[in-house]
Amino acid sequence: MSGEKNYHGTYAYKTDIGRVRKSNEDQAVVLMNSYNEVFLAVCDGMGGANKGDVASKTAIDTLSTAFKKKKKHKGTYFDKAWITRVFKAINKKIYNVSDHLKASEKDPHKAGMGSTAVVVLISGERMMIANIGDSRAYLLRKGTLEQLTEDQTYVDYLVRTGKITKEAAQSHPDRHVLTNALGVFNSLSLSVKFRDYHGETVLLCSDGLYNNLDSKEIANIISSDERSDQKIMSLIATANHAGGSDNIGIALWECIND
Repeated sequence: MSGEKNYHGTYAYKTDIGRVRKSNEDQAVVLMNSYNEVFLAVCDGMGGANKGDVASKTAIDTLSTAFKKKKKHKGTYFDKAWITRVFKAINKKIYNVSDHLKASEKDPHKAGMGSTAVVVLISGERMMIANIGDSRAYLLRKGTLEQLTEDQTYVDYLVRTGKITKEAAQSHPDRHVLTNALGVFNSLSLSVKFRDYHGETVLLCSDGLYNNLDSKEIANIISSDERSDQKIMSLIATANHAGGSDNIGIALWECIND
């Protein structure tokens, strides 16, 4: 993980309301800084009375601001410490707003808001993946999608502990139940991992995409010769054609070979 090589590429990001929901609570962003670092994030809000959009916007805005102020880090320890501080700040903001609503409005349906978040930071030949909830990060290699994150859901826990199969999980009635999200608990539980990066395509998305399209369909679209923004439009259109059962949030980064 030398971090000596800087990769250049194209990117795009977009959200869509889908065909069923009445509001769009997904957020997405891709940013680059003067150190040639690439930062991708997708957040999927949740909560009664449309407060999920407040939670996801709080998360994406705080992440974006933090990345713009971020200094170049020489090692994984510093990157992990940085993203952990940022996520702790987001968690506190959302939790405090939710707690205030619960107290002031005396309406539990307007409290309890939260957000998933998945983040990828590409720094030279090092990649950091951080996530809370069930928004996902994928890596495309030789036409095949590799899921980089684990869904923090009740059903994924059942799969990992051998209680149910992956096939059964796809239609399980509790498949949308999260075991972790930003702003729901006073304390924070964050998954952070690192891996080498060698110019692969990176895709982040909310469950509105992968619940409507399987990995082969997604891989086929992002392996096409379209521009990055056209690929995202194709993903959204295909997901909506397949039912559009939820909001869709997507962030895509593609390297340009030197």
